[in-house]
Amino acid sequence: MFRPTAGAIVSAMNETMINIVAVPGGARWLAVAPSGVTAGVLAMGPDPPLALGGRELSLRVEPRWRRQGVGSRLLAAVRDQTAEPRLLADVVPGTPGEAFCLRHGFRRTVARRHDLLTYCDVHGAWLGELVDAEHPGYRLTHWTGDVADASPVPVVPSGPGDTVLTAANTASDLAAYAMAVIDVGPRARLHGPAVLPTHDGPELGPWVGAALIQRVRQVHPHVNEIETVTAENDPYLLGDLGFQPIRRTRLYELALP
Repeated sequence: MFRPTAGAIVSAMNETMINIVAVPGGARWLAVAPSGVTAGVLAMGPDPPLALGGRELSLRVEPRWRRQGVGSRLLAAVRDQTAEPRLLADVVPGTPGEAFCLRHGFRRTVARRHDLLTYCDVHGAWLGELVDAEHPGYRLTHWTGDVADASPVPVVPSGPGDTVLTAANTASDLAAYAMAVIDVGPRARLHGPAVLPTHDGPELGPWVGAALIQRVRQVHPHVNEIETVTAENDPYLLGDLGFQPIRRTRLYELALP
């Protein structure tokens, strides 16, 4: 006859005592212990700016509450309450985060690299030369804040933080764009650059990226570093602009009914 261990009994009791609370706004869920202590948090990031097709999850469970089903209950709450078509999770290979994704039916989609640029390592005059270089037939345009009403970009982020967008246009067409979302602290997160297939070439991606880096510093002088996340095989990696790799991750996807 099966006899559960004392540890298993305590774990089951703790799990049933946890209360999952949705924070107003629809993007954060808390796992609250009976004492009122937050045992875990699951948050959804802003709407995907480059048509990833889902919102990235950020999950943290406090050490004393791990391996007690808290993360699973938070994920179940999101699955029941969100209208998103799919959920994304960016995890470091070989970590408990990857094991969690595999255990809950996430599918691995792409390997990614995270790169960081610090403005103290960028020579302003050199960056200006890159931005001012002529690209016949194209011009740069900038937007700041809510770009939904002004931008031809089909997918626009929403959520916390300001948005800075730089685009390269022809007289009648959008050719390339890059976007940065400003965090609460001194870091911005860069998305792109993305070059439309009809304008694909080696020059537009780095040009738009350099222009956005310059623009972010002008509009938000408190920002001192920019992080970017790209696929390992992305043709527009920004190493030539001073970005340095800081870690590699894997993107997992969970399709919702």
